Amino acid sequence: MGLAGDATAIGSGLAVCANRLRDQPGKSKIIILLTDGSNNAGKITPYAAAQAAAALGIKIYTIGAGSADVAKFPVRDPFTGQRTYTTIPVDIDEDALRKIAEIGHGKFFRAADTDAMAHVYETINKLEKSKVVAKHFEHATEYFPWALYPGLFFLGLEIVLSHTRWRRVP
Repeated sequence: MGLAGDATAIGSGLAVCANRLRDQPGKSKIIILLTDGSNNAGKITPYAAAQAAAALGIKIYTIGAGSADVAKFPVRDPFTGQRTYTTIPVDIDEDALRKIAEIGHGKFFRAADTDAMAHVYETINKLEKSKVVAKHFEHATEYFPWALYPGLFFLGLEIVLSHTRWRRVP
């Protein structure tokens, strides 16, 4: 179970991506939707989000990931805390993913294993080339230790001196 639990909010994810890409410069803007399930959460339908992204000039490539029948799913035993794996049926709504890709002027891909996934990304890489400028964050130098160590020294000195002849007299 991930951060969002067992739910998959495809429409909400597409809407967030489209909003982030809306003001980005570049020749082409794409969203790669990689999912192993069907939409079962969120308030925005995937089709409405795909239409909004297409209106903003964003292409959507969808990838249905996972095997065709069952997949291993991690489960934590509540008594021992050990992680075990159980098999669950894979529910990929290929028709919906094809329609989202069609609305978004992209393509649908199916990837059952890591080799197929690598091939899908190579194909998308050949179709779409655009440079993106990423935000760069500088490493900040912390000066807190410069105040911490002298403070700890004087605190220790106060504790030691309070047990000698310089202790406080009430």
